[in-house]
Amino acid sequence: MQKAALLEKQSGAFMNTAIQIAQQFSTEGRLISVERFGAGNVNDTYLAITRTTFSESRFVLQRIRKAVFPEPVLLMQNLRIVTDHCHKKLEAESASADRVWQLPKIIPAHSGADYLTDDAGDLWRALSYIAGATCYEKVRDLAHAREAGHVLGHFQRLISDIPASRLHYALPGFHVAPGYLAKLDATLATSDGRARLEASTEARQSLDFIRARHDLCFSLQNALQAGTLISRPTHGDPKIGNIMTDDITGKGTCILDLDTVQPGLIHYDLGDCMRSCCNPAGEDADDLDSVNFDLDLFDAIYSGYIADAKEFISDADRARFFDAIHLLPLELGIRFFADHLAGDVYFKTRYPGHNLKRALVQLRLAQSIESRESQIRKALDAAL
Repeated sequence: MQKAALLEKQSGAFMNTAIQIAQQFSTEGRLISVERFGAGNVNDTYLAITRTTFSESRFVLQRIRKAVFPEPVLLMQNLRIVTDHCHKKLEAESASADRVWQLPKIIPAHSGADYLTDDAGDLWRALSYIAGATCYEKVRDLAHAREAGHVLGHFQRLISDIPASRLHYALPGFHVAPGYLAKLDATLATSDGRARLEASTEARQSLDFIRARHDLCFSLQNALQAGTLISRPTHGDPKIGNIMTDDITGKGTCILDLDTVQPGLIHYDLGDCMRSCCNPAGEDADDLDSVNFDLDLFDAIYSGYIADAKEFISDADRARFFDAIHLLPLELGIRFFADHLAGDVYFKTRYPGHNLKRALVQLRLAQSIESRESQIRKALDAAL
């Protein structure tokens, strides 16, 4: 009871802070409301509404947790580079585009800065609200899947001519699978980590599954170090929940959550998009037997993706696409699993054991991909 009261008090304090912060950004009209918004696992997001005597506007307010992003200022510098670059290209291409492509825009503070910092050291930013479009947590049908691939390919094309050297590593080590293995080993070396492992048969089976795929975790990183693959700007988190489709036309219009934009491999984006979109059971599936890699959804996504991505990808890139599709669910499974063993310190959870359940889903998805390798490779080769 005391814990519930404390959480309620803390929630109220955060909301008061959000209201005070929202008033410090350059938006028209009077602030009417600030409410929690979205279902992100990391940052705190709010939808703010302002009104004038003749209009109503909305904007998105976000608190970037320093505990997750150790240098949030670098994140904002990346965001400024990418959004300025993309908006310029979108404007230049708008007349010939088959739709209105959109991307959030940074709303400056009254001081002119791109962000504000609170007393706890967390960074706050305001972004324009993309109206008339919706994000879905699961793929709705094949047409939606094709649009998701199209949005990812289009965004990668837009940022492909930004020199990777211009961007900071806002989240160092992100999508570097060998690093996640090292963190898992470090957690297992602690008494609490070992205790959580020994407390669950599912946890021990998960560790065995991961250990048996040790070499896969190094496949993309080894290719990068060998120079077979090159570092480029990447989105970092192109899951289906970050892809918006127009409510009227049904066409993809925008990709959100640019916090993880940084240098990396485009393979990370493709693999993560497939991981998110091709499992109809979703990340929180209750029945592991329902988790599978849907080949029809894969074909639809890849056809949309390659329509734009073919302009900048190489044969060497394509040769590693299956590895990426196979690796990314395994990688996320490792991350969920390690967080479970560490006591749920990174991902937000809704109940005890939530991260272990998430890990089991991702590992089952990786297993499903293995069983469909020949069909996936055939489809990738057919699109060359």
